[in-house]
Amino acid sequence: MIEVRHLSKRFGALEVFSDVSLDVHDGETLAIIGHSGVGKSVLMKHFVGLLRPDEGHVLVDGTDVGAIPYDELQSMRRRFGVLFQGGALFDSMTTSENIAFPLRHFSMMGRAEVRDRVQECLDLVRLSDVGPKKPSELSGGMRKRAALARAIALEPEYILYDEPTTGLDPETSNTINDLIIHLSSKLNVTSVVVTHDMHSVLSIADRVAFLHNQSLEWIGPVSDLHDCSNPHLNSFVEADEYQVGSTAPSLSGSSA
Repeated sequence: MIEVRHLSKRFGALEVFSDVSLDVHDGETLAIIGHSGVGKSVLMKHFVGLLRPDEGHVLVDGTDVGAIPYDELQSMRRRFGVLFQGGALFDSMTTSENIAFPLRHFSMMGRAEVRDRVQECLDLVRLSDVGPKKPSELSGGMRKRAALARAIALEPEYILYDEPTTGLDPETSNTINDLIIHLSSKLNVTSVVVTHDMHSVLSIADRVAFLHNQSLEWIGPVSDLHDCSNPHLNSFVEADEYQVGSTAPSLSGSSA
């Protein structure tokens, strides 16, 4: 379980957010939504200690991420898989070598075990035959899936997704959404998805957290979005649905 308690973060004079508290429940998929620049990715980076809070705490299964020594932090990070927005694959390596990288550096697996685990991860993201290819030979959606294969290589307990469908066409976005659902069930992991894609949110999320005006304005089950009285959240969701031409149910009417 991830517990965020009264978290505040500033960059110089810029206050990103203040006094944010939320829980990420074991086994759930939590979507963090909000306008660009509101601090969604900044919040998520606190979960793995990539950023330290100015005030407040983040606890992972009771351990304060901001208070542990660096070697303990490194060990804790291995419990997380992270899909960065751009994928962050090494261009000079093949897809298989990218996936093998964390296994070779952070596990005791032998060469044959690494090879088998790499293929297993490729199979899980439905890229069984692309191991020998370089990232430059893959489409945008395939690079995202390859990066996801690397993120799950060490069998994490938590998977963090930073804008997983950004820049992808609707069909490829649906493929990524399906994979998020599939991996959550298959691997029994806890997932946090930072996104502004409401079609994705309605497809994958159990609960939603909405950041606005430097604060957490709303959090609740995805089903409660349809009964939400927060005008900022309603405006955000309806604007996104209008822009993408989504067929998702309107917040202001029936879901029929």
